[in-house]
Amino acid sequence: MLRWILGGREAPGSVEKSPVLCIGEEQPKNCFTELQVLKGHFDIVRFLVQIDDFRCASAGDDGLILVWNIETGERLQELRGHSQQITAITTFTCKNGPTLHTSLITASSDRSLSLWNPDTGNRVQTISDLQSSVKDPAVCLSQCLLVLERLCVWVSGGEELCAWNKDFQLQCQKQNHSDTGITALIELPKNCIAAAMDKEIVIYRLTVSIDSSLSMAEIRCLSDHQDQIRALINVNDRLFASGSHAGELILWDAIDWNVFAYEHILWEESQACTQSEIRLAAPKPSEMSIQHLTTNGKHVLAAVGSGLYVYSVLTKTVVAYRKVAHDSNVLHTMMLSDSELMSCSEDGSVRMWEIQDLPLTAEPASPGFFGMWTFGRPNKQTGPPSKKVIDVPNTRTLELTGDLIGHSGAVQMFVSFGENGLVTCSADHLLILWKNGERQSRLRSLALFQKLEENGGL
Repeated sequence: MLRWILGGREAPGSVEKSPVLCIGEEQPKNCFTELQVLKGHFDIVRFLVQIDDFRCASAGDDGLILVWNIETGERLQELRGHSQQITAITTFTCKNGPTLHTSLITASSDRSLSLWNPDTGNRVQTISDLQSSVKDPAVCLSQCLLVLERLCVWVSGGEELCAWNKDFQLQCQKQNHSDTGITALIELPKNCIAAAMDKEIVIYRLTVSIDSSLSMAEIRCLSDHQDQIRALINVNDRLFASGSHAGELILWDAIDWNVFAYEHILWEESQACTQSEIRLAAPKPSEMSIQHLTTNGKHVLAAVGSGLYVYSVLTKTVVAYRKVAHDSNVLHTMMLSDSELMSCSEDGSVRMWEIQDLPLTAEPASPGFFGMWTFGRPNKQTGPPSKKVIDVPNTRTLELTGDLIGHSGAVQMFVSFGENGLVTCSADHLLILWKNGERQSRLRSLALFQKLEENGGL
């Protein structure tokens, strides 16, 4: 137990003895003091999607889709049918008579698309042997899915851009012009969608004719990025954002598709450095790459290499940062509030952060209590002294407030269920359900008192 309190890991055998483990109370702002390990996958778990308030689905390289009850940790359904890894998964909610029903759509590198009923575990529809005109076999792994619920259609991207109706019937398709395929899709106003292809974002408009047939037309190509686009998200009703492998963050107007703001997140060399030192200390591509973007509408949180940057939409500046937030690349992020955020990394950690004022000295912000411990990993929180972030007035720092230690492999992503908990998935083939320990204790006490009352024990 002491190893969990200090952040170390128990041997696998001892972890499996109890399905629920306490982490400790040395992190006062970290409410996730209870965890439950969920087993069922046999390879890397890459995707999580929320089905409703109490269920989520997981998928990954073993081709399985598992449906979980996040209140109890029970595995509800096991969806089998794909013979290779899952490359994308999303939910599709549409009217089924007077009620709404949520299905799951999956894409796989076995060149098939499937529609699943998460209530029964049945595969309702499937499309197999999708043809390809692209020579690069890796492109099929870039499959992405987008649901347009207002039109009751969904779009698949990869080697081609295809629009399908709820019955899995192909409505229209467009061949992309990039060898890398379509890597991300988002919905824009006026029946438009944006598709990321290598360094470009292509805008398409969907048109529904009088006879209810659907057509798709390319209407704009945005070529302002200098390197491959790694992330594409909606910011609010009027803006969307994209991030590139070279650290470029661009905010776009969602109506006229013009550039609203541009930020190149790079580290400026000290003026005392010579030109040869600048070349030697140049950042590696992985240190510059924007791996993930998320937003709350006011700020955009960018995962750049192993660092985190908070960009203000209002002021068009980076307002808070932590150059080295993890020991390895950050893979997924989330803004919990205007001042709190969360990230996970290839280093196996899930961390909670709070935006705070920088200390008065010019030194990097102190890691506080967490600097006293290594949390089971070497401390790599110091960067090259010759580099500094470009000074911006009122720039703040990100202070570590919680470190969720449980996975032994890269944490791919997480999904928050609010007060019901947090679910993470990892390369260690596991899901972990993180719970608010105090809330769980109250719920157990309440259930015990109710049981005693029913049995006449009170």
